[in-house]
Amino acid sequence: VCSSDLDSLTGYYVGKTCHRLLVSGSGALIQCGSLDGTGASDPSYSYGPVENAPADGIYPAGTIAMARASDNAYSNGRQFFIVVSDTSLPADSAGGYTVVGQVTSGLDDLKGTITNAGTANGSTDGAPLVATTITGFTIE
Repeated sequence: VCSSDLDSLTGYYVGKTCHRLLVSGSGALIQCGSLDGTGASDPSYSYGPVENAPADGIYPAGTIAMARASDNAYSNGRQFFIVVSDTSLPADSAGGYTVVGQVTSGLDDLKGTITNAGTANGSTDGAPLVATTITGFTIE
């Protein structure tokens, strides 16, 4: 990925929402970056294969990884998820999820304010009850 690609991604994320919160016995994560805020993919942007996925399927709290379609190693797009508490995500036929970074600050706030509030529909997987929008994005 070249520097200009990273610059365009930085601008892309500001104002995007986090449309999915998953809280279960195997951990918690919040997913963000959908083009339209619904979780739909962007048909004009995808890449692969899966890289840097943990061999044991355990994603430590603070991990930032790319979301993708089931069983498709080349469906990484602009959506990503932040692991809020240690989470077990079993691999499928495509592997795990591409790990791209680590949260360096603010994870406790994310967990305390957003994750602990739960989902809007009261289930373990849905839109966060606390509306969440990306206000800044830095790649280092």
